[in-house]
This record gives sequence, C-alpha cells and structure tokens, in this order.
Amino acid sequence: MYKVFGIIGDPVSHSLSPVMHNLAFRELGLQAVYGAFRVKREELVQAVQGIKALHISGVSVTIPHKESILPLLDEVEETALEIGAVNTVINREGQLKGYNTDWIGLLRAFEERGITFEDKRVVILGAGGASRAVIYAVKRAKAKEIILFNRTYEKAEKLARTFGVTALPWEDLEKAEGEIIIQTTSLGLKSMESPVSEEILKRFKIAMDLVYLPLKTKFLQLAEKHCLTLDGLRMLLHQGVEQFKLFTEKHPPVTLMEKALYEEVKRREKELGLGEEDS
Repeated sequence: MYKVFGIIGDPVSHSLSPVMHNLAFRELGLQAVYGAFRVKREELVQAVQGIKALHISGVSVTIPHKESILPLLDEVEETALEIGAVNTVINREGQLKGYNTDWIGLLRAFEERGITFEDKRVVILGAGGASRAVIYAVKRAKAKEIILFNRTYEKAEKLARTFGVTALPWEDLEKAEGEIIIQTTSLGLKSMESPVSEEILKRFKIAMDLVYLPLKTKFLQLAEKHCLTLDGLRMLLHQGVEQFKLFTEKHPPVTLMEKALYEEVKRREKELGLGEEDS
C-alpha cells in the first residue's frame, strides 16, 4: 500500500515540494506519493482531522498555517515550539507531531556559501511563520543584532518581543543598513515586485529572498548589483532534505533533488512569462 504525503497551504499551486519529494521516493524505490492540497484558513481544522481519518503519513505546512496549526496537533517538537511555527507534521498511528525544518534549511543555505551570521547585523523583512524560523536560526547563529521590519508594525513588535530582537516601523526601512538582509514575505511571488528599493540594498553585503518563483526575483535583481545573493530554492532544498528524513527515516538523493528543482523553476518561469527584466 502506498503511503501518502503532501503539502497543505493556500496557495500551493506554486509549490515545488511535490517535485523533489516524489523524485526522491522514486529514486529510493519507496511506495509513496506526495501531493499538493489547497487548504483555506477556515478549513484547517477539518484538514487536520482529514490527515488522521485518511491515514496520511505526513504533510509539509506552508502559508498561512505554520502558526495556526500548532494547537491542533497532538505533540510539537521543542524547537518548533520555541519558533512558534510548524512546517512538517508526521502522523504516527493517528498521533500528529509537528516539527520545523525551515531554520535548518536557512542555516545550510548560508553555510554552503561559507557565510556566518556571527557578529553581524541582520535585517529581516516580514513577520509571518517563515520569519519566525529565520529569526530563530539567525539568533542561534549568534548574530550581533537582528532588526525586524513588517508593514504591520504591531505584528513585528509582538514577534520581536517573543525573540528578544528589535522591531522598527516600515517607514524606517529607508534608513536600514547592515551586513545581511533576508526577505521572508510573499511579495515578488509570480511577479516582478520588490518590497525595498535598490537604494536600501546598496547598504548590505548579502541578500536572500525566500521567494523562488521567479528564481531571480526583482529583490535579488536589485541586490545583485551590490550584494552576494542567495535564492529561495537553497532554503527550500535543505529544509526539504530534513523533511524527507522525518517522513521516511532515510537519506534522500540531494543532488538529484536540487537538479530537479532548478529545472522545474526554469520551466515554470517560461510558462508564466517570468524572468529577468531589462535593466
């Protein structure tokens, strides 16, 4: 009997998780399949019940459910509790346990480029579930200072208090500076928009965008003129590798997963007419 896995969120049509997980299942000869399930905010309770009722073995969790799913689970791993967000749920005989692999994915993405956060000033854009994992990872990696900006200041302030970092009003972003800037909002997904101007990005050395469709977002296009840049697929790949280990207790074919992800992004960019704009 096939094991069923999937991703829940809204939207999920852009997700590349099915591409890498299904490839890994095939390569390892596992009887498993991974699908994408659109679940609206108001449907989350029923969806969680459905995971149990349908004996779904595990799910990835994305926007907007990373935080709201916590109280619906039977158990949450300690790190995910500290982060306050879950991106992976494992179903063990009807008991659902939540984990977070996003923070590991972020650190691995930077480590593979030889970049450390220690003693650096880091600016983070956005205050959602992904931002929580990023703040946790950066703080754990001993950043000197973490500055959080979000269009809704109250949300940023609340999150900053939780992690003991600094929140500033969005208007103050014009004066932001530091070594690393990380873009965690969904702005730029399937569009050529950037939450910040090139003038701001000039004041940083390293820039990462968690959005990966298009691969080179407008944010990264502006940043690459002044910074070393990291695309969102790096974090997606590495958090997915950790997810796969939780799903199967096996090591996935990382190189093949990476190749498949980049090929699929290029295909979708062409299909959607996205890509680099003339500068």
